[in-house]
Amino acid sequence: MFDLKVLRRSKTFKYGVPMLLLVVGGSFGLREFTQIRYDAQRIQKKLDPSLEARVKVQNQALVLEEEYEKMKEKDLDGWKNIRGPRPWEDSRQHQAQQRSGQSEECA
Repeated sequence: MFDLKVLRRSKTFKYGVPMLLLVVGGSFGLREFTQIRYDAQRIQKKLDPSLEARVKVQNQALVLEEEYEKMKEKDLDGWKNIRGPRPWEDSRQHQAQQRSGQSEECA
């Protein structure tokens, strides 16, 4: 049979087994603690089921239709590329030049 003195002297038994238990046990412990956190968040964000169903259905259809209407109203062909100021240029002076150039073109 096994001699306990041999097991006590073994580095594997003395250091390896506790380390293995710590790693494996720690992963199970962390899983439980993180599950508690996610359960608490889920409870806080819980809506009334009838209200939640109504919000989901209405939001998807309305958002898509609103975005489509916004895109139809925009003029995507009539735009002009305007250069921004360089790092060494004064941004206020550059903006003033851009505004004066735009007003001349519009007139």
